[in-house]
Amino acid sequence: MPDLLEPPHLLQTPQLQETPWVVVGLDNGGTCNNATVLTESGDFLVDRLVENPSRVNDGPDIAVVSLAASFETILDLTGTPRSSVRAIGLDTPGPASADGVISSKGATNFSEAGWHGFDFRSALEAYTGVPVVYNNDGNAAALYAHYQYFGDDAPHRSSVAAIVGTGLGGGVVEAGRVVKGAAGMAGELGHVHIPMEGLLAEGQPVPSCNCGFSADGESVASLSAIENNLLPYWLTRYPGHPLANLDRRTAARKVRGLAEQGDPLALEIFQQQAMAIGRLFTIASNFTDPNAYFVGGGVVETTSEFREWFLARVRANTALRGEQIDVAHFAVVPDLDMAGARGAAIAARTIVIGDGA
Repeated sequence: MPDLLEPPHLLQTPQLQETPWVVVGLDNGGTCNNATVLTESGDFLVDRLVENPSRVNDGPDIAVVSLAASFETILDLTGTPRSSVRAIGLDTPGPASADGVISSKGATNFSEAGWHGFDFRSALEAYTGVPVVYNNDGNAAALYAHYQYFGDDAPHRSSVAAIVGTGLGGGVVEAGRVVKGAAGMAGELGHVHIPMEGLLAEGQPVPSCNCGFSADGESVASLSAIENNLLPYWLTRYPGHPLANLDRRTAARKVRGLAEQGDPLALEIFQQQAMAIGRLFTIASNFTDPNAYFVGGGVVETTSEFREWFLARVRANTALRGEQIDVAHFAVVPDLDMAGARGAAIAARTIVIGDGA
């Protein structure tokens, strides 16, 4: 049996074509890969999720093969000749370097030892024979939100995005491009320390993060924060609450649904999360002074009423100067289930165009 990372004979390096050309976006997740195709002119060829199992728990070799299969599937689905693919945009959960090397400390989705220090970008590039442009998933979603919101003006605008999930991801976009930083760790809003005075209730412990920090954004604004920090405290303030009868993880996943129904305990939790994100945006406003602030993740994948309630509280807790208020925009990340793949594709297309394609 050949080495799983040795590209099959049918995977040849594409020949550059005059016109037309496309890029493929691949979003790697803990359960599934999602794929899309973006044309030279900036049009997406699919308007829905196109998924296959990511198999990351089976280790890097199997995961690369599965990701390559996702690449081939999207080409077949869209009738795209392989020779027209100029580049692949790849995004994965972090932490990872700017070049797509998974952190040696591992991550939630890459806990198996074989992933530690694995060069995911280079492995996919070697297997497919197609140049691969890497971003982490928070950056990719941030980039998609930026381009979707600003359209043709995106290369002349800046934004910051907070993506609330199991952890708290994010991204900073300047002049239409993701700010990655020297080690690829820029835009990690979840691990920025925020002031807790006025955010925590009386007697509420200072929250801790999975990364080892205390009082950072992720320690409040994430599903992990609800499970480990916020829910345990608020259950002491609401004795007899139905969530007290559930195991902590199950209870944490039910909080958003209760908040949509106006449950007081759940609303206290999301009020704190909105305040935390607002404080992160306040910090960002003094570093990058962006045109727009985006919120994404499960916290806004909800009813329009709750989404508007939450976004309004984020805005109210973002302390901007008068000049900034006049020009700042607040919005949600659109199409979040497709935002990663689409943002990855946009990043690849931007590089191709910049290289003079």
